[in-house]
Amino acid sequence: MFRNMNSVSSNAVSFVAGVMQEEPLESRRQQTLEWQNSHRFRPHPVPSTSRDAAEEPDEMDKLKAKLMSAWNNVKYGWTVKTKTSFNKTSPIFVLGHAYLLNSEDEVERFRLDFVSRVWLTYRREFPQLEGSTLTTDCGWGCMLRSGQMLLAQGLLLHLMPPDWTWPDAHQLTDVDFEIFRPRSPVRAAGVPIPSFGAPRASTTPEKSCSSSQKKKTESSRDRQAEPTHQKLVTLFGDQPPAPFGVHRLVDIGKGSGKKAGDWYGPSVVAHILRKAVAKTSVGQSLAVYVAQDCTVYKEDVLQLCDPSLSQRAADSSSQAWKSVIILVPVRLGGEALNPSYIECVKNILSLDCCIGIIGGKPKHSLYFIGFQDEQLLYLDPHYCQPVVDFTQANFSLESFHCSSPKKMPFSRMDPSCTIGFYARTKEDFESMCSVVGMVLSSSKEKYPIFTFVDGRGQDYGDGKRQRKRGRPPVEKLSPNPPALTKKMRKIVDAVIKYKDRWNI
Repeated sequence: MFRNMNSVSSNAVSFVAGVMQEEPLESRRQQTLEWQNSHRFRPHPVPSTSRDAAEEPDEMDKLKAKLMSAWNNVKYGWTVKTKTSFNKTSPIFVLGHAYLLNSEDEVERFRLDFVSRVWLTYRREFPQLEGSTLTTDCGWGCMLRSGQMLLAQGLLLHLMPPDWTWPDAHQLTDVDFEIFRPRSPVRAAGVPIPSFGAPRASTTPEKSCSSSQKKKTESSRDRQAEPTHQKLVTLFGDQPPAPFGVHRLVDIGKGSGKKAGDWYGPSVVAHILRKAVAKTSVGQSLAVYVAQDCTVYKEDVLQLCDPSLSQRAADSSSQAWKSVIILVPVRLGGEALNPSYIECVKNILSLDCCIGIIGGKPKHSLYFIGFQDEQLLYLDPHYCQPVVDFTQANFSLESFHCSSPKKMPFSRMDPSCTIGFYARTKEDFESMCSVVGMVLSSSKEKYPIFTFVDGRGQDYGDGKRQRKRGRPPVEKLSPNPPALTKKMRKIVDAVIKYKDRWNI
């Protein structure tokens, strides 16, 4: 389960050097131009007797689309700068990491962690989406952007070194948050965060030297991984050839009855991401599984990830186990979030196998990555930025990383969402089944949010079986879940210790 901290993963090496071969800049420019020329809008021929009548609604549709795009570009092209306040005495949980902002070092660790997450937002002035006149996703593409961020987090875990942080995160100095100690009789409620300069020296020279050496080693490792980081971001480019860009996702969505300009729900986006990964060479080492009826069928996952189980070919044994992203569309209540699920959602976001949750407020998708107290921490795609031309050498990555953490109450979360997990190895998957199963069983609700069961989905297709909320019969649940590994046990113990210490 553990990897060498100073090495670049084999997945990353093949991703940059072999699997996703780098094309010359001129070749990529030519590919984009050829697509634009071949997909240029051409009106359908109509009889001359009714030509004017036929063209009129078409022109009206174009005008409406242009006006709506212009309005959305203005609406989402600016934002009011507001600082988010964080409690100094309560831990912040971010996808398996915990931060207590009571020291400058901890604040810096949290800042680097947050800024290193890939941030994907509305874009404007990209090539026209096929079958429409749209050149922006402002006003309708937020769930697609949230799904992109969820997938990007899975790819970061898959391709980058453990606990990688963006080496250029220090360039984003405009950090819009502050920390405070609640109800303090001595200090004001809002206290600006410390400067993000060099950390204060330790009182013990040996510890200071050791810490400094570790930071230098990690910095060198993260810098070596930067080409992989850049290549990863280009996968989400707003150009038709990009495998996980808006153009490709919209095209795949047509199979689900969706088109550019439509609202995409979290469940639909989960299946779009699954198909998108399967269509690329990234899928040679990574699979995406989407749960059925709030149920993860473990045998289906094993067959998806282990070619030897699904193929009889003699050479199948030479194919390595595929890492897997598991997406679970769920509904956490009726019209509003059921408060009984809040603790369970907190526990899920505390696990390092979790890659986040896409959902948000009604018609307002967000990407949730953590929480503090009764507030969710999220990345917001509702900010319109100009398209980035990846064919240019040394393109900037700043617009793909956010320096402004935002929070919202759990009570405002829309109950319809999709939860994501990542497992690198078979052992990781088995451990994930155990630890997530424990978290789900702790829910105050009679029925868990979702379940892991043995067998395959087709084994539960008999209509004579009575299933509650789409779940298999109780007797089919796994009676002997695999034991927790040492790593997962430490994570569970750490979460429990934090929750007991801070009474959360």
